Amino acid sequence: MRGKVILGGVLVAGAAYFALFGGEYSLLELQRLKNDLAEEQVRLEEARAEIARLQARVDSLENDSATIERIARERYGLIRPGERLYRFVEDTAEADSVR
Repeated sequence: MRGKVILGGVLVAGAAYFALFGGEYSLLELQRLKNDLAEEQVRLEEARAEIARLQARVDSLENDSATIERIARERYGLIRPGERLYRFVEDTAEADSVR
């Protein structure tokens, strides 16, 4: 009789251990999934912020002529009639000695 009680207690303890720490839905697995969810939510917020930043850039490129002019001047060296464009070029020998 006493052996059955001990065996029953061991089985209940084993089942409880397996329920908590074993199998596909253990506490450890659930904690890992919660951590993964939190990380993904952070990445989602970062992606949303990036989308908002890019959408604002698209909006300024579509509707703001000053932005288009600034990009044309910076990237392509375009100037208005009557303006002069000055380009400064580093001397390669001087630049190499500075580095």
